[in-house]
Amino acid sequence: MKITTNSVVSVTYKLNSKPEGGEEKFIEEAGKNNPLTFLFGVGGMIAGFEINLDGLAVGDKFNFSVKPADAYGEKHPDNLVDLPIEAFKNEKGEVQRDMLKIGAIIPMQDNEGHHMRGIVTKVGINEVTMDFNHPLAGNHLRFEGEVLAVRTATADELAHGHVHGPGGHHH
Repeated sequence: MKITTNSVVSVTYKLNSKPEGGEEKFIEEAGKNNPLTFLFGVGGMIAGFEINLDGLAVGDKFNFSVKPADAYGEKHPDNLVDLPIEAFKNEKGEVQRDMLKIGAIIPMQDNEGHHMRGIVTKVGINEVTMDFNHPLAGNHLRFEGEVLAVRTATADELAHGHVHGPGGHHH
């Protein structure tokens, strides 16, 4: 069976990322003992990943690159935000300077309660600059792996929008 929309797909992969003008570096891996299993064609994966897997079958190996536009997009300057240093106070009213290190990822909430993660890019006396772009935004991604399994999704999986059973969600 070939990978098509509404297939349940299991793959191994190694993911490498390369920022514009930078060096490629290893990000993560899903091996045969812990493959990525997902419902294909329902928007759960980045577009460039699914485009390159479409039509492959069990045993097919892949090695492809995905440009930022088909992955996590370009970095947007609007997602760099200066926050007052007071936003980083603990329950005692003290600024938590130990967490304010360049490159630190800090979980935060916006005014509507949406959770997001920001990367500290600059720490000043009165404000902290946070980058709320996806950590892989602006990066070219390279996936290398193998298709392990392909099957037709069940009606329940399609209704719920995710895989059930091994490698998937358990109710």
